[in-house]
Amino acid sequence: MHTTYDLLRTQPILDGMSDWQLERLSRHAQRSLFHAGNRIFREGDPADRLWLILSGAVTVDTALPGRGDVVVETLGANAVLGWSWLFPPYRWHFGAVARETTSTVELDGSSVRELCQRDPVLGYHLTQGLMRVVVERLQATRGRLIEVYGGEELPIG
Repeated sequence: MHTTYDLLRTQPILDGMSDWQLERLSRHAQRSLFHAGNRIFREGDPADRLWLILSGAVTVDTALPGRGDVVVETLGANAVLGWSWLFPPYRWHFGAVARETTSTVELDGSSVRELCQRDPVLGYHLTQGLMRVVVERLQATRGRLIEVYGGEELPIG
């Protein structure tokens, strides 16, 4: 069985972190498992965790008036689920549901924020990794919008 340290070491978001930093981060990590259909969090709820997906799949959704929860994206192995724990007001901007049995490393948001404050270099590496994820997701969303709207002008507001 792999330790949380071993699992963190394999995650692309943590590339560039030293063994010592990964060891410190692993003190705030544990394995978690979600079964297919389990809601992990709901849009608007307090955001206090992040998950590094080891295997399985999670759908990210948002509530649309008159349409219910609509899937925005599906995340798989080596993806990061959740970054709202890092920024006030610490509320989820989307929801998430396990699409299939999903194994993760779960990190406690407030403990990781405190660790980042105490170790700015670790905080910098983690924030850089999260920002790469945010940019990739924004680009993917842009691509999906272009597919949906083609050459049309995108509606704003």
